[in-house]
Amino acid sequence: MSAQARIPALASRLGTASALTATVLAGSAFLPAMTADAEAATVSHKALKVAAGKKGAPYKYGAAGPHRFDCSGLTLYSFKKAGKKLPRTAAAQYNKTRHLSAGSRKAGDLVFFHSGRNVYHVGIYAGHNKIWHAPKPGKSVRLEKIWTKKVWYGRVR
Repeated sequence: MSAQARIPALASRLGTASALTATVLAGSAFLPAMTADAEAATVSHKALKVAAGKKGAPYKYGAAGPHRFDCSGLTLYSFKKAGKKLPRTAAAQYNKTRHLSAGSRKAGDLVFFHSGRNVYHVGIYAGHNKIWHAPKPGKSVRLEKIWTKKVWYGRVR
């Protein structure tokens, strides 16, 4: 094969490589401008993993980790490790989130249990109608099915 015949083939391969490089670079230009929902999804996913990693940690009223938790202490700790600050109590956390319908919930969203207008418990939605939470004294952090329909959902912003 002559040198002239190799040049178009080389140019063609370089063109493909250049197109791939341009695509990667163009795609990375959008990363700093991620949408709020995409960023929230990443933070929520990290928080969910942190909470799951605390499986078996004992419940202790008023505790926010790293070895013992109450319900809002677990969510506060998990989101803090993921880079987001939450208030201390379940009710204050509810007021700080973007409220969602059950149909809009995603893994990593917060699940708030309520009686009337009062929020009394919180966990992190894990998908398949389950949450990671610190249930009550004598129990430990666990994955559990949502046991009531009296819940609200919130997404950490």
